[in-house]
Amino acid sequence: MMSLDGFFEGENKELDWHNVDEEFNEFAINQLNAADSLILGRKTYEGMANYWTSKQALSNDPMITKRMNEITKNVFSRELVKVNWENTNLFNSTIPKVVSELKKSSNKDILILGSAGLSETIIKNELIDVYRIMINPIILGKGSPLFRNFDHQVRLELKNSRVFHSGNILLEYEPKR
Repeated sequence: MMSLDGFFEGENKELDWHNVDEEFNEFAINQLNAADSLILGRKTYEGMANYWTSKQALSNDPMITKRMNEITKNVFSRELVKVNWENTNLFNSTIPKVVSELKKSSNKDILILGSAGLSETIIKNELIDVYRIMINPIILGKGSPLFRNFDHQVRLELKNSRVFHSGNILLEYEPKR
């Protein structure tokens, strides 16, 4: 999820602007079902583990909550020493090597949710096969940019787009290599 002006979270880390409805939830569950694992950075892991294991998540989004809890989660952190969310693996080692190994052993999609800093490393090592970005119809003005600290261009080719009734637009790109 990203604002029209390129932020994945607001200035104070808020996500309340995410444009989520029944159509989005159907997309989200289909995307999760097409994947066998997630890749998360520490901050995203902590936020998601806190939410998706809560009674609020179960009440608000029971199907997504069930899938988020059962899917394998691969967390990269130099600070965490253990993880408590079920089906979670913790990696403190070299990101490109581990991600390459995960890709080789996976039969389905591997999703990166949030995790801008981790994504940057994975992008720089050319390990992303598809960029799937949901643009929300909002301009935040300030926040955390999804793409930062790039010292080179990454050329992409549009493969698919979808306009949601809410005004969200899904863009799917593949890298030009």
